[in-house]
Amino acid sequence: MSITGATSAASMSHATLVGARPGPIVPPPPPGTSVGPDFSQRMGAALESVNTQQAKASQAARDFETGKTDDLAAVMVEQQVSSLGFQMTLQTRNKALTAYRDIMNMPV
Repeated sequence: MSITGATSAASMSHATLVGARPGPIVPPPPPGTSVGPDFSQRMGAALESVNTQQAKASQAARDFETGKTDDLAAVMVEQQVSSLGFQMTLQTRNKALTAYRDIMNMPV
């Protein structure tokens, strides 16, 4: 018996043991119906998240400056997380603008 034959036989016996049966076929939702949040809702939530993180980082820096906290490492981590979120937002905007320009420059 070859190695591939043994592997196939082992896979078949495992599938039989665990009762692997195909599930029912679920048709896709009809056009015009939404399954989850749409693009604008997701983008809005992402922008709100970035805004919240920036406010949190700003508050952490203010607390450190006024002496309410002395944990410089936590402040720096908050600043870096905020910076990464902003950079991601900026890159997403740049990609969207590039895609828009490419579409507008396509010959009709």
